[in-house]
Amino acid sequence: MKTTVELPDELYRRVKAEAALSGRKVKDLVEAGLSLLLDRSPASRRRLTMAELVKGAKGVVDSGVPDLATNPKHLEGFGRDARGDR
Repeated sequence: MKTTVELPDELYRRVKAEAALSGRKVKDLVEAGLSLLLDRSPASRRRLTMAELVKGAKGVVDSGVPDLATNPKHLEGFGRDARGDR
């Protein structure tokens, strides 16, 4: 099937460069990416916790309290309402 997909310019440049470097077509990379996303198990499709989302940013800001920057339990449940939803 043929379809049209709109991508941000920067993403398209990255895909185009990767296709050129790997000797593949852009459509092959898009197909592979969609397959990876859709073939994941339901367990791996779960939403990330706030601690997982900010993992790379932990410790970037010095709060003066070292435990806040290094202990993921401080972010446990952050961003969820009373029912546990996002």
